[in-house]
Amino acid sequence: MEKPTVALVYQAVQALYHDPDPAGKERASVWLGELQRSMYAWEMADQLLQLKQDVESCYFAAQTMKMKIQTSFFELPPETHIALRDSLLSHIQSLKDLSPIIVTQLALAIADLALQMASWKGCVHTLIEKYSNDVSSMTFLIEILTVLPEEVHSRSLRIGANRRTEIIEDLAYYSSTVVTLLMTCVEKSGSNEKMLIKVFRCLGSWFNLGVLDSNFMANNQLLMVLFQVLQRDETSTNLHEAASDCVCSALYAIENVDTHMPLALQLFQGVLTLETAYHMAVAREDLDKVLNYCRIFTELCETFLETTVKSPGQGMGDLRTLELLLICAGHPQYEVVEISFNFWYRLGENLYKTNDPALHGIFRPYIQRLLHGLARHCQLDPDHEGIPEDTDDFGEFRMRVSDLVKDVIFLVGSMECFSQLYSTLKEGNPPWEVTEAVLFIMAAIAKSVDPENNPTLTEVLEQVVLLPETVHIAVRYTSIELVGEMSEVVDRNPRFLDPVLNYLMKGLREKTLASVAAKAIHNICSVCRDHMAQHFQGLLDIARALDSFALTTEAAVGLLKGTALVLARLPLEKIAECLSDLCAVQVMALKKLLSQDPSNGKAADPTVWLDRLAVIFRHTNPIVENGQTHPCQKVIQEIWPVLSQTLNTHQADNRIVERCCRCLRFAVRCVGKGSASLLQPLVTQMVSVYQVYPHSCFLYLGSILVDEYGMEEGCRQGLLDMLQALCMPTFQLLEQPNGLRNHPDTVDDLFRLATRRLSSLCYRGHHTGPPGRQLQCHEVRQRPHPHGRQQRRESAPTKSNLFQTVNVGLSLLQTAQNH
Repeated sequence: MEKPTVALVYQAVQALYHDPDPAGKERASVWLGELQRSMYAWEMADQLLQLKQDVESCYFAAQTMKMKIQTSFFELPPETHIALRDSLLSHIQSLKDLSPIIVTQLALAIADLALQMASWKGCVHTLIEKYSNDVSSMTFLIEILTVLPEEVHSRSLRIGANRRTEIIEDLAYYSSTVVTLLMTCVEKSGSNEKMLIKVFRCLGSWFNLGVLDSNFMANNQLLMVLFQVLQRDETSTNLHEAASDCVCSALYAIENVDTHMPLALQLFQGVLTLETAYHMAVAREDLDKVLNYCRIFTELCETFLETTVKSPGQGMGDLRTLELLLICAGHPQYEVVEISFNFWYRLGENLYKTNDPALHGIFRPYIQRLLHGLARHCQLDPDHEGIPEDTDDFGEFRMRVSDLVKDVIFLVGSMECFSQLYSTLKEGNPPWEVTEAVLFIMAAIAKSVDPENNPTLTEVLEQVVLLPETVHIAVRYTSIELVGEMSEVVDRNPRFLDPVLNYLMKGLREKTLASVAAKAIHNICSVCRDHMAQHFQGLLDIARALDSFALTTEAAVGLLKGTALVLARLPLEKIAECLSDLCAVQVMALKKLLSQDPSNGKAADPTVWLDRLAVIFRHTNPIVENGQTHPCQKVIQEIWPVLSQTLNTHQADNRIVERCCRCLRFAVRCVGKGSASLLQPLVTQMVSVYQVYPHSCFLYLGSILVDEYGMEEGCRQGLLDMLQALCMPTFQLLEQPNGLRNHPDTVDDLFRLATRRLSSLCYRGHHTGPPGRQLQCHEVRQRPHPHGRQQRRESAPTKSNLFQTVNVGLSLLQTAQNH
């Protein structure tokens, strides 16, 4: 681009903000973006800041200057750095009253310059010395001192580890000077709220960097001011949040308590004084302040967690910290208690590792009170209609409660808690919302209760399946979830199997309960496979009528998974017929789709049926003795033509081809070497389609075939030919510009295919091949497995390395084949 005039740049900025034509705005945006990437941006931004024509042009110029310093500082020769610094300081002083966002952008530019300009020694001291005596400059001085520590670890800056260390040491040296300046600002400004907010933000920034001296801070008046602000009832919301953020930063900074003892003690004592202020905020229904206090209390508990576990009730292991969190748990808004969840997770983890019954006994009452509060928070509104929602904020909260309960229940005792919860339902007559919440918590811990000879569990199960259909739909929904979680109890008490299945079938027939009932049936099938064998015909009837129920895709697949698991436990002579019946619905649906004329030139989507077949093949794993014919072999051979035709019809659609390959993968895995008759037609079709549409899933499916047949004498040459046939289109694809980066899955699957083939030949060579070849193969086999796909996308291998490796692999394969 040619050097523009400042008038032209200003005109483009005006168009960006004020042109009524969207196309005009877009053209201005593109042109200004090009300007920002050019060398002329430095001069244009400087001139716009000097002109001070309006907020828009000054903001654009300040933002441009910040961006150039962050990303293109190398463009400037070192002799211009001082002039740039002086210019920026002049601009921020002259524009300090125009707009706070402009001041922030310029402060960031100055901070980023200071961090990269090694010749600017003691920048903090220089700035404080120059501006601290000018009251009108104090606003932007504190802004610079706030963003400076925040930018030290910015990924936008191109500075090395040594430079960062030098900067941190320099900031640590002047940190006490900064704190003294902040205290002076507080004394001079009195109760000026805006200045206090700036001071607290700045102090928090220095705490976050971890450079403040603990002894100096422990005796500093700023701490006292912080807690005074938090204790005052009349403190505004914005100031309260800034003070809370600062205290949380301080607590986080002293997590290694032993090395920060004086400051830790001051913060510990200061936070404990905030309980009264919390109660005042609750009384005034000021939720923002309540949340702030809970954040502070939680950060306090997190910081002193190890101390609390090592010496509970002593010194800074004072259990009043837990009392503060339990007080917050009593707040009616669930968002408050949710803040503390991470602490309770960590506490449970620490206590589980210590495995000290006496220590567990100390914390047990606190966990019991927590669980009681969580059960209350999980209650739906009394006027709630329908089932509990899983996807809204409250539904996600309940899921987090369920996870937390599972993590800490060992401290209370699963059986004791389960019995107490059940007694609240048995002995009283609570409202439906209380009943539903209790059942929800019971479902969370049901699997952790020992099902062996447990009369309470069997009584609960017996009572739940007798719930009338007139109870609230949400209670029925959660009770079905509970039944699904109690599948171990059903397995040990098979007399309950019939009433449980009848209860779940009632739910399956109702639109709102169908999916949760299907999930429960899936759980029962997974755990009670042997007992469910007698009910296989009923499961088959459900599978045949699957689409008549109002099921989610996940629930429908889960039901088929459960049915397949039970199918695998049938006598071998019955499996083939039953598998054929189970697959028939899916196969008929695929045939129907294939017989239809494509609408608008596009065939109907078969993925639903392919996924269902895949889950059936995946989980039908009967025990077959050596020499026996696999019972699934004949069924899969019969289904193959339909899968082959589906693959041909949709060969251009990567998503559908992936589903076809996934289905074939599990079919091959299901019968193992029993699928040998499919090998030649499958490989032929794979290679044929791959020449035109190089979907990486074919490479993955090829690696499955190598895994299954690589040791078979009659399959070796065919598999090597398949590998060579697949490699040529793959190399062509990866040789394209950015081919390796654009096709990470292809790289991954190609390596998997080649290494599996090589491994199978090396294994054979280990027993029969010459020693020299064994060594070569062993060396190749010991190479580290490729990194995950996402990592490879970020740092793809070079073409030369990739092709060299694969070609070496092919040579080794050919050599091993000859031996």
